[in-house]
Amino acid sequence: MNLKKLFEAQRVLDEHIMNEHPELHESESNLDWKLLALQVELGECANEWRGFKKWSNDQKPRTEVLTVNPDKTHKNKPWIMRNLLLEEYVDCLHFILSIGLELDVRPNLDWDDICHYDDDITNLFLDFNIKIQDLRHWESDDSWIELFEDFYILGKMLGFTWDQIEQAYFEKNQINHQRQNHGY
Repeated sequence: MNLKKLFEAQRVLDEHIMNEHPELHESESNLDWKLLALQVELGECANEWRGFKKWSNDQKPRTEVLTVNPDKTHKNKPWIMRNLLLEEYVDCLHFILSIGLELDVRPNLDWDDICHYDDDITNLFLDFNIKIQDLRHWESDDSWIELFEDFYILGKMLGFTWDQIEQAYFEKNQINHQRQNHGY
């Protein structure tokens, strides 16, 4: 796991966004809207996980969904398989990293020490929202690290490897740059 590489990629994207949206420079802090965006993305991730939808017969996570290929240059491949759960998880990661940059966090983590402590994914989603609120009130390296650790554990519980997460992050980072270039 190379957080430095991810932080640098996020720093470049955040600078791109700031250049496209100069009104963000007028704010003393962009922390609140980033935290709210993280909560929204976390809800979207939970929605693709579907495990909390006890009223539904369809609780299977959206990890293999056939969708229209947005890349029009591949006319012979009009459909692609997407992992919507991973995509939403990675959207959360973008905001977590951006929040870390906003707070000037300098994480020094030993990833071998991050272990599984709860086998209930619903509890992990709920606890993660508490950590978001803690971060809003405390704005410390320790609060961000606790948030990231919970997020990392959630990814493991959802069945993702760090390699999958990194690859999906960089793919979505590229899409986010393209969106900024085209007036998203």
